[in-house]
Amino acid sequence: MSLLEVEDLRVTFPTEAGPVEAVRGISFRLGRERLGVVGESGSGKTITGRAVLGLVRPPARLAARRLAFDGRDLLAMGEGARRALRGRRMAMVMQDPKFSLNPVMRVGRQLTEGLRLRDRMSAREARRRAIAALEAVRIRDPERVMEAWPHELSGGMGQRVMIAMMLIPGPDLLIADEPTSALDVTVQAEVLRILDDLVRERGMGLIFISHDLKLVSRFCDRVIVMYRGRIVEEIAARELENARHPYTRGLLGCLPRIGGPRGPLPVLARDAAWEG
Repeated sequence: MSLLEVEDLRVTFPTEAGPVEAVRGISFRLGRERLGVVGESGSGKTITGRAVLGLVRPPARLAARRLAFDGRDLLAMGEGARRALRGRRMAMVMQDPKFSLNPVMRVGRQLTEGLRLRDRMSAREARRRAIAALEAVRIRDPERVMEAWPHELSGGMGQRVMIAMMLIPGPDLLIADEPTSALDVTVQAEVLRILDDLVRERGMGLIFISHDLKLVSRFCDRVIVMYRGRIVEEIAARELENARHPYTRGLLGCLPRIGGPRGPLPVLARDAAWEG
């Protein structure tokens, strides 16, 4: 059985010019694997992730023929039941730790707050769990980081703290929204290694949202390509270079290449038929 089932998912936002459908009837399934989601900014990648977690709020409208996690119908659940799943079994690492970590709370308090309030855990046990999570994401001095303010962390360390925060409850599904976009190559490789270990060792399902097609082709098992709220292609990650859809080919053609021509990069030629 699939861990996550999405069928005909639609997310619509009201605007002064009329309703705008940000996600337009997408369908996919996720097992305990690494699924890459790629596409331009505004293609609906992040909204899809937020919709799965139940983080799309009115006046936006969410609809689907089926939206199920581990066999449970998410659309039929009340808010209390969705909240119980969110954090414990489903989690999302947001794109930029500068905006996701509370700047007026020490890191340790942010890591332990959910354990204390949600799980009624003692302060001592919550601290032990938080330190273990920091160690799991390769932070060398977790005691010091627990006492640090978010602005005292580097970008890479902040991102690892965010991953640790989401992983403390041991979720079955993790949605990672551009988790390596602001990191240098060395730290990026370390974060990817952490996520890969979690999928392999814990059997976790991972949705990896990214603009970096080369990275996704190396790291993920499958890739879905989104354009203006639709999935235009689904392909094995190792076959991404051989993608057939003209939009995917256009994205690949826009990538700079070491040793390639020094002229302007190609401009993506769009076709109205891609919108369906």
